[in-house]
Amino acid sequence: MVKIIGIDPGLAATGIGIISGRGLHVERYAYGSISTASGHATAKRLHHIFSKLIAIIKNESPDMMIVEDIFSLGKYPKSGIMLGKVTGVVLLAASQAAIPVHEVAVREIKQVLTGNGNAGKEQLEAAVRHALNCQTPIRPFHASDALAIALIGLYRYQAID
Repeated sequence: MVKIIGIDPGLAATGIGIISGRGLHVERYAYGSISTASGHATAKRLHHIFSKLIAIIKNESPDMMIVEDIFSLGKYPKSGIMLGKVTGVVLLAASQAAIPVHEVAVREIKQVLTGNGNAGKEQLEAAVRHALNCQTPIRPFHASDALAIALIGLYRYQAID
């Protein structure tokens, strides 16, 4: 059995999803998010994400980390830059913990789980609940996105290990 941690990077909220299983079978899962206060300086917010993630990694001892790849929308270039900063601290946490890390494009995650690379948050969350046989909504969406990312890691673990 392997344990995969999926990360949906974001400065306001970084989603965390942890899946244990083998192949297509999920044994256990957990999820949550790391939130930061908008009134704090960017450096302080990045440090908070890094520190919390290091603690989660230490507590959970995942075999692998899967991170949503950075993307940028032409209308919001600063968002892409900020996403890059958050992803940097996430990758640093994985490196310090000596965890193999892989980045996966959001369109690929949506395509694999929903059959639609342009699926919305609600459609992806429903697909994640179906894969986990979970009846209750998974919130926040950052957490359900992180579980989707972890599922991709579980499904492809042998292929990318």
